[in-house]
Amino acid sequence: MDIEAKKTPLMDPKSSPKTCSKESIIRKATVAYGIVELLMRSDNNNNNVEALDEDVVQIDNFAVHVSKKSSRQRHQLWDDIKGVSMIYPELALSIEEPAYLSYLMAPEEKQGQFGRYLEVEEMMMTSEVPPPENSPVRTAVAAAAESDDTERTIDHSYYLVAKVLYELFVNEIFPEDSSLAEGVTTATAAATEEPAPKRAKSSHLLSQRAKGGKGIFDKADLPFQIPSIVRMHQLGIPASLCLMMENLLALRRDNGQSSDDTYKSLRDVAEDLHLLLLDPDRFLFDNEVQSCENMKLRYRKEKLYGRDKEETLITDAFCRVSRGKSEAFFISGFSGCGKSMLVNTLRARVNAVGGYVIKHKFDSLSQERSLSGVISAVNQLCLMLKDRNTHPKIALLANKLRDEFGADIGLLARIVKNVKVLSPEFVSPAAAEEAGGGDKMNARSVGFTLSRFMRLVSSPKHPVMGKPHVCLYVMRLLQLFLDDLQWAEDTALDVIHTFLSDTMGSCMFFVGTYRDNEVHADHAVFDLMKKLESSHVPTNKVSLTGLDREDLNTMISDALCLYPRICKSLSEVVMQKTKGNPFFVLEFIKSLKDRDLLKYNFHQKRWVWDEGTIRAEDITDNVLQLLSSEMNGLSDNVQLMLKVMACFGTKTCESVIGYLVDSAEYSAVRDGLKKAVSDGFIKRNREGTFNFVHDKVREAAYNLIPESDRKQFHYNLGRVLHSVCEGKDVGDTILLIATQINHGKEFILKDDELCLPFAKLNMAAGKMAIDSCRHKTAYAYLEVASSLLPNDHWESNYDISLRLSFMMASAANSSCKYDEAEIILQRILKEARCTKDKLPSYFVLSQLQPPTDTNSSYRLSPVFQAQGKVIDAYGTCSSILTQLGETIPDSVDPEVVGAMIPETLRKYDEVYCDDWLGKKMEDYTLRYVIRLYRQMVAQLSLENGVCQHTPLVFLQLSIIIMRSGNNIACAHRIAKDAMALSERFNVSDQMAQLNLNFTNAVGHLEWFHAGAQRLRVCFDSALSSGNAEMGFFCALQLVNRSILSGEKELTSLLKEIDYYLHLLETYKSEVSKNYLLNSRETVSMLIDKGEATSIEAKEYLGDANDPGNKFMDTYYCQQVLRNFWLGYGERCRHFAKKGFARIPQGMYFFHIIKFYYGLSLLKMLKKKLNSARQKEVEEIIESMKVA
Repeated sequence: MDIEAKKTPLMDPKSSPKTCSKESIIRKATVAYGIVELLMRSDNNNNNVEALDEDVVQIDNFAVHVSKKSSRQRHQLWDDIKGVSMIYPELALSIEEPAYLSYLMAPEEKQGQFGRYLEVEEMMMTSEVPPPENSPVRTAVAAAAESDDTERTIDHSYYLVAKVLYELFVNEIFPEDSSLAEGVTTATAAATEEPAPKRAKSSHLLSQRAKGGKGIFDKADLPFQIPSIVRMHQLGIPASLCLMMENLLALRRDNGQSSDDTYKSLRDVAEDLHLLLLDPDRFLFDNEVQSCENMKLRYRKEKLYGRDKEETLITDAFCRVSRGKSEAFFISGFSGCGKSMLVNTLRARVNAVGGYVIKHKFDSLSQERSLSGVISAVNQLCLMLKDRNTHPKIALLANKLRDEFGADIGLLARIVKNVKVLSPEFVSPAAAEEAGGGDKMNARSVGFTLSRFMRLVSSPKHPVMGKPHVCLYVMRLLQLFLDDLQWAEDTALDVIHTFLSDTMGSCMFFVGTYRDNEVHADHAVFDLMKKLESSHVPTNKVSLTGLDREDLNTMISDALCLYPRICKSLSEVVMQKTKGNPFFVLEFIKSLKDRDLLKYNFHQKRWVWDEGTIRAEDITDNVLQLLSSEMNGLSDNVQLMLKVMACFGTKTCESVIGYLVDSAEYSAVRDGLKKAVSDGFIKRNREGTFNFVHDKVREAAYNLIPESDRKQFHYNLGRVLHSVCEGKDVGDTILLIATQINHGKEFILKDDELCLPFAKLNMAAGKMAIDSCRHKTAYAYLEVASSLLPNDHWESNYDISLRLSFMMASAANSSCKYDEAEIILQRILKEARCTKDKLPSYFVLSQLQPPTDTNSSYRLSPVFQAQGKVIDAYGTCSSILTQLGETIPDSVDPEVVGAMIPETLRKYDEVYCDDWLGKKMEDYTLRYVIRLYRQMVAQLSLENGVCQHTPLVFLQLSIIIMRSGNNIACAHRIAKDAMALSERFNVSDQMAQLNLNFTNAVGHLEWFHAGAQRLRVCFDSALSSGNAEMGFFCALQLVNRSILSGEKELTSLLKEIDYYLHLLETYKSEVSKNYLLNSRETVSMLIDKGEATSIEAKEYLGDANDPGNKFMDTYYCQQVLRNFWLGYGERCRHFAKKGFARIPQGMYFFHIIKFYYGLSLLKMLKKKLNSARQKEVEEIIESMKVA
């Protein structure tokens, strides 16, 4: 240690007392801490106060060690004290701040702050020379040791410590007669240097109080009543040190009678001094506020009390996630127990590693819009990405989004509006050209699309900066915090499961909090936990309860800036009332202050109270009643503001406040808002919204509205907002307006003139919700709109009824309410006045095929024709086309179709030019003919022009040409023309089908990588647009092509198959799962014969003798392939024969089996010639040439 011992005494009798600076106080407090620690460690003491020796405990027996650098400076520094030593008996302590703490803050951050966490450690006396044998200190100690009548009492020992501290801080000899409080006035006057008239005035005031007159303060108001402490106070020594002195002298003053404030051991004194040095601004120095009006409790708003264990658990989880593995952390507990505070402790750590914290808080008023909460959090992330990255990094991210989403970027922009801040071209697609497209997007497709986005921005390894031939890969950690999950419903939580269980590279730390006293065992949050555990996502759960007595006392000590030992009596009362609930504790202390049961004494410069009076007071132990009582005393403007915001939920946008201010009824809310913010009920966050500081505050504010008046209050609020915003583009505010008005639906129904306008309002809200893929929310608004229409609305309001009903059917269909959707569609078909008005419903109804088995939870379509109501769908299409004047044959003769191809190709070559490409199909009915009967209507498009369905028509034409074998080159050209034509239209919802048809038509003419990439795009696009069955069909094709081509490394392919199987746990298609398990078995066997890579789940074969069992075709094909590569020739031959027996010649699997069977025979011939087998190989080669 670079120190030197100062031999000069700590007290210089020649120097005159003067007011101390803060730096000087800190230095002396540090020395005092060292002295007390020395006394506890002295050989004869062992923390026994009665053992202190009067001749040892004196100021001249101690020396201070300071840094050598500081000693050479002109002015000594406040933090240069490095140790304190006792001259005799020899003992020294070093005083240091641990290095890991002293370097946590940069030098510029430490400017102006004095607090340090100090530690003491005994050190060797290397620089001290023992006092000579005849020194005064040794002589006094020896004399005391020989004396038999030395009386050592506790009060005298504390008196000795007080004496040393007094002489240290005041630099005066301690007055020996100051141990008692007698003659306070005289002693006070004698100890001061004030002019005589002023002293006389003080005496006069005291005498007035003694006589019962109205003086300014009485004896109890005096800051301190011991003359030596009064002296310290007058010299500017902080009241905290004066209080310490008073507590040290209390036993002697009170004739040995102990009180709550008296010290019990030197350890208590050392802890108090340590606290003063740790946070001197709070505990050591006096509060400079000069009036009661400005005096506030100094809560540590960012400090988390009593949660050390839980904080360690969540920090450890965060550290694990930072290594690249997603994890979930659930925190339960009563309202106000500090759940959000615990989560907020991670914010600094996430920011330190360049991560992002996104948060959403659910509330009881938005349960039907909980998916909107997750979308809102993702919108926050987009803004953070823009604000915290440079333009090159944003451009790089935008390019990655283009590569990932391609034509689906419009689907992402439709859900996440703020994605446009990353690139202006990322905008949601324009409205469909005709009404009634039948929106296929649903909660699962929304979740999958969001998951693709989150995977890109939160991947453990992704490029964040690009240079020529150089790309830096780092991790962008993402923390998603969803508060109050008890108000979230399963749709939102399913999306969270999709995020966390993604096995393709995303990395996220999810934290969810909920009130365990407000959820039942069947709540969706517990279902989420089970799903995460079954998906092998690490899941942590902690439960918070109230603070224990020690932590509660620390919390109150910090708020009152008082030693913890002095606050214990108050803490005990608070504990009984609040059960340790942190939020309730703060509100309870605040209520004590408001009722003058807790007061700040400006003379003593500390908070004072009487626990007996507090116990006797009738103070509620219900925090809501406490808050409501406080709010009832607020002005009318503030109460109105709190009521309004409570109706909107936990937060309110500033724009909504602006709309309200424009009205006469709520013009004063802005002034009320300012006061509510200053009073601590409301806070403004970074996004420009105003939030209640706590759920209980919102609840108390809502309770200001009598329960019988709440519907009317909501209704009036919505009416005013509607009148102010009418005719304006207010965005999502229209949802807020409709919600408020809908609370008063009973009032609307009493006035027929209001029903139709508010039905239209709810239709507008539903349309906005549909446009942003919030189908469940949309259905709720549309349902209200329907209830507001009159009974004869199909006759009196036909157009509105038609449009509203179809919107409801689409929203119900996308919300998986298939029965409701079918009922609504059938009603449309019954009530619609013409075929044109029925067409959209017919088309959706033809696609509306609910699950046919209990294990399937998504709609099926002709992609898997063995499932679903395909016959019913075909019958519906045929019936509609017949009504439209089309002749539908009972059967289609391949020769007839073949004869149509040349004529169609001739017309195609004639009309395909820029003029035809620019010719828009005007016939609305004809468009639906094409949608319903695409295979046979290529000529209709060639004659009448193009529409958004034309590309798919020509792709299907190319498939027919390719299968006929007439003109492969022509089929390839038409397929490429169709894909080019699709770029002229907004066909994001068709991209999956377009890519799949292109692959089926001419995919084998492309390089494998191009075809594989097209199938992957098709899979992503299909699941994002809500066409899951098509997506998994693409996944099956991709896996099969990967196995056959050998282009993909097997372990990577196995991981990809497991990803598809994982998704099928959500989509629950047993057929798709069966096919994928079959392929997985092949890959597993090829890797290690299934020794380490196999799984327990096996495919279900079904009836092998059933000719309609198409799965057996795949099964035999996979068996042939895997046995060939494993070298099992006879097994390969066995399964090949079985495949030939059931698969028609010319089919895809027939050719694959024949190819590998032929290779197997060649291998066998190499080992042993066999004429029969040789002939069989020759036949196979010839047949493959034909194929």
